[in-house]
Amino acid sequence: MMHHRRERVIHSSAPIRINDIGGWTDTWFSGEGKVVNMSARPGVKVRIRVTEGPPAAANRVSMHAVNYRETFSFDPNNPDFTVHPLLQAAVAACPPAGDRSLDITIQSAVPAGISTGTSASVCVALLGALFSLRGDVPPPENIARMAHRVETEKLGWQSGIQDQISAACGGIRFIHMPSYPEFRTEILLLSENTRMELENRLCLIDPGGSHSSTALHEQVIRFLEKKGTGFRILRQLRDLADRAHLALLDGDLSDFGSIMSSNTELQRALHTDLISPEADRIIETARSFGAAGWKVNGAGGRGGSLTILGPGDPERRQRMKKALADLGGDIRELPVFLDDRGLVIDDIREPGQEPVGHSE
Repeated sequence: MMHHRRERVIHSSAPIRINDIGGWTDTWFSGEGKVVNMSARPGVKVRIRVTEGPPAAANRVSMHAVNYRETFSFDPNNPDFTVHPLLQAAVAACPPAGDRSLDITIQSAVPAGISTGTSASVCVALLGALFSLRGDVPPPENIARMAHRVETEKLGWQSGIQDQISAACGGIRFIHMPSYPEFRTEILLLSENTRMELENRLCLIDPGGSHSSTALHEQVIRFLEKKGTGFRILRQLRDLADRAHLALLDGDLSDFGSIMSSNTELQRALHTDLISPEADRIIETARSFGAAGWKVNGAGGRGGSLTILGPGDPERRQRMKKALADLGGDIRELPVFLDDRGLVIDDIREPGQEPVGHSE
């Protein structure tokens, strides 16, 4: 008997996270957390080609991790987590019906491991597309919560909450975590002039080199766990997030740049290796051209990217970028743009069928 097989394609995307003020406080060992961060594109793109028909084989999910040049297949109801465990865990959290086979392609515009929350963006984009396949996409905040649980509960990884929120909700946000992992979030609506100037002056710099700081981060986590929620540096990081919140709403980019730099020095105070030698070279170059501030993104460590708030003068800013490129090695600028959309889903069905699950 010939079986009719129907095809459907779902596209989803999620931004990355940059310039997080108050990072390290959005964690289980901080108690209360306060973070201001920014969503940026280009980020992560997911395409799911769905084939529907008779019951599919057990290993009915094929995954193409473009950035890693790897392809593998697995059973969404019984993942083995031996290859790209995050991708398998995300699909297993929202598995397709038994008559559906999935061919999934994932691509990121920025390298993994440069402290821009790429893993959270991948998980959010995957979950959004998978829920669209079911025809019932939860609100962005719930997608963020589920993505966080995939990392922390299904895989047992350490993860703050800010990256998933940024990927799902988008925008420049003030995130208040009264107790882990609960949160309230406020989008910061800047004046048109402040928004334009901020976007023109922000630069994301990839220092290149090794992109693994897991052992260092575990060391810092153990240190902070011993210090407790009232530890001075955690309090100061939360205070900087409060200040950044007000500075952005006031349009005071000079003060905001100073806050970025102060946050980086608090990261250094947690552990000197959280600010790599490459990051220091980038900071000194940016300082010499009158940059207003610099922030080592995320938790920091070797390979962690930096957000630079460049000088207000466009010509001087271009000279700064050239000087950064001339530092050599693998140092490079990654062009980014502020994003207000967060998770976006486009569900393309067969002709005559209405799309569902579109999220702007």
